[in-house]
Amino acid sequence: MTLRDKLRPYGMVAPAILIFSVFFLYPIFYMLYLSLFEWNFVSPDKAFVGLGNFRELLADSDFRQVLSNTTVYTALTVLLTTTLSLALALWLNRAGWFHGFVQGAIFTPHIISLVSISLLWSWLMDPEYGLLNWFIGLAGFGPSQWLSHPSTSLLSLVLVAVWKGLGYNTLVFIAGLQSIPRDLFEAASLDRSRPLTTFRRIILPMLSPTIFFLVIINLIGSFQVFETIAIMTQGGPVNSTNTLVYYIYENGFRFFKIGYASAAGVILLAVVGALTLAYFRLLSSKVHYR
Repeated sequence: MTLRDKLRPYGMVAPAILIFSVFFLYPIFYMLYLSLFEWNFVSPDKAFVGLGNFRELLADSDFRQVLSNTTVYTALTVLLTTTLSLALALWLNRAGWFHGFVQGAIFTPHIISLVSISLLWSWLMDPEYGLLNWFIGLAGFGPSQWLSHPSTSLLSLVLVAVWKGLGYNTLVFIAGLQSIPRDLFEAASLDRSRPLTTFRRIILPMLSPTIFFLVIINLIGSFQVFETIAIMTQGGPVNSTNTLVYYIYENGFRFFKIGYASAAGVILLAVVGALTLAYFRLLSSKVHYR
C-alpha cells in the first residue's frame, strides 16, 4: 500500500473534521478561556479573574433560580412530550384516512417556525383578549394569568414546548411501532395476552431504542430553550421563566458581562454533558436492539 493510499481516508474526513473543529471545538475552548476573565466585549483589555466568575455565579440567588427553572422546565417537557406522544402513537398506529389526517395535523407545529409559534401562543394566552381565557370563561372558570404570574408562567411555556414537539415524537414512535415484527403480536394473541401485558412485555422493550433516542434529544433541546422565552416572557415575571440559555444571552449581550456569561455557558455544557453521560451509563444496557 502506497503512502497516498494510506493518507486517502484521512483526506476524505479532513473537511468534516475541519468544520467540526472550527464551529464546535474552537467555540468551546474559547468559551472556557473567556470564563476566566472579566471582559465587557468592547474594551480590548481582559482582566484575569480565575474562577471568580464561577464563584460569583454560584453565590447568585438569581442564577440558582435559573438552574431550578431549567430543571423543572426540562423534566416536565421531556416527561409530558414522551408520555403523550407514545399514547398518541399507540392510538394512531392504524390505517384509515382519519388517523392519517390526525398524524398530519399534529405534525404541523413541528415544521412551523418557533418564532411564529411563540407569537401565536402569546396572543392565545393574553389575559384579557386571549382565546384560551375565552374558552375557560365558557366553561365557567375565571381567567388565568398564563404568562403574567410566576405560578403559571413556566407551566405555560412547558405547554407550548409540548404542543410543538408532540407531532415529531409521535411520528417517530409510530415508525418504531411499525418496525415491531407482527409475529410477536400474533403469538401474544394466541396466548390470550392482555393489552397491558402486551404493552409491557412486547411494545416497551421493542420501543426502547426509540424511547432512548427521543428522551436524549428532548433533554438536550429543553436545556437549550431560548426563542419562546425571548419572545413570550423575557425571563419574567420575577425571573420565574429565566433559563440557562436566556440567562447567558442576557448577561453576555445585554449587560456585556462576557466572562460571567461564558462561565454560565461552561456550567450549561457541564450539566448537559453529565446528564447525557449518566443517562447513557444507566439506561443503555436496558435498550434492546434487534
